[in-house]
Amino acid sequence: MEKYQLVSNYRHNEKLKASFNDLAMKTFGLDFRGWYNKGYWNDRYIPYSFVQKGKVIANASVYKMCIHVNGERLKGIQIGTVMTDEHYRHQGLAKQLMLHIMKEYEVACDFMYLFANNTVLDFYPKFGFTRVHESEFSLDLIKIPIQPNKMANIRQLTIEQDLALLENYAKNRHIHSSILDVEHNESLLMFYFTLVFPHAIYYLEELETIVLMEEEEVVLTIYDIISLQATNAEAVLTRIIKDTTKKVVFYFTPDFTMEGMTATITPNDDDALFIHSKKPFLQRHFMFPLTSHC
Repeated sequence: MEKYQLVSNYRHNEKLKASFNDLAMKTFGLDFRGWYNKGYWNDRYIPYSFVQKGKVIANASVYKMCIHVNGERLKGIQIGTVMTDEHYRHQGLAKQLMLHIMKEYEVACDFMYLFANNTVLDFYPKFGFTRVHESEFSLDLIKIPIQPNKMANIRQLTIEQDLALLENYAKNRHIHSSILDVEHNESLLMFYFTLVFPHAIYYLEELETIVLMEEEEVVLTIYDIISLQATNAEAVLTRIIKDTTKKVVFYFTPDFTMEGMTATITPNDDDALFIHSKKPFLQRHFMFPLTSHC
């Protein structure tokens, strides 16, 4: 096998960064430029890439996470953006990158984890990762109707007009869940604000709270609730549900309980969680916040 150059931590190298982005666009359809051109790529996100003649041909990245699990603050390494150029596959490049990352961080973190799609579900167990099923948290509004607050002042935010507000909330967000939550992930939040959900950002002025949400037919999906201090979940819900809303689905682990709320283990082969840890944790219902996925 031809030997390639292993390069990491090149966020200030414009040529390699552009090549990394080209490969991400070809592999995932993701264009990172709107994120890193605004300066949101910080030192927590580190790519490890094989390079040939200045071109990134394979990559696996780490994101240094600070994660609260059942009241305990842990150091996590999340692995993501694992990709290989189609002309360089079947050479074991992804395997080499995984082994390199695991060796480099095995002592520096409490656990490693990643999210995988259905094409690589058999790949990560080879490195000692165990698949763990997350749960879906939902609220049945048919069983326990909540009256909408039709006087609530809700404003849809845009990157163009509200960037300073979004940056402030991303940087200083309050940790809501003692069961499972993350902190110091402003870089990832800005990724989701700018690239993933730019048209799904709403501001509840009275509560000084940002909600990432979308509603389709009778189901309201809440991807994240972001505030600078503790907020009341029911107060948030009364301001965002409609008369037609029958169900609310949460893409994080709520730290509150309400009548009509359920948690159901939901296997997801398109976004499967794999964990590598020396000790078991997360023994009950949980979901890593969607906006913390790298």
